[in-house]
Amino acid sequence: MNKDSIKKGKLGELKAEFFLLKKNYKILEKNYHSPFGEIDIIAKDDDYIVFIEVKARKTGSIASPCCFVTASKKAKIIKTAMIFLTKFNSDLQPRFDIIEVINSYDKSYIRHIKSAFDVENEYEIF
Repeated sequence: MNKDSIKKGKLGELKAEFFLLKKNYKILEKNYHSPFGEIDIIAKDDDYIVFIEVKARKTGSIASPCCFVTASKKAKIIKTAMIFLTKFNSDLQPRFDIIEVINSYDKSYIRHIKSAFDVENEYEIF
């Protein structure tokens, strides 16, 4: 990944964080690493501990940003979440969300997909 892509990804994560804060989520961790991978944002939402993958793309991208969260990436996120939960005991129900940040020339659009790893959301058509 080149420096420009990393910079755009970090900017997308920052926009997602502000979006979550406006929705009264409590941010617990950002860029949490394990031997399996990374979780962009871990937050609390009512009775849930939410593990969030952020995907940023330009308008006109070949596919919706969530389409770039592969089965392999999901497996890495789930394993990393399990490690987090064993280290930081929580009574909250885990949930896996995706936040899409779609950047146009002068504006960003955010789409929050809750429970994105559930089977019924697996093949959602946009």
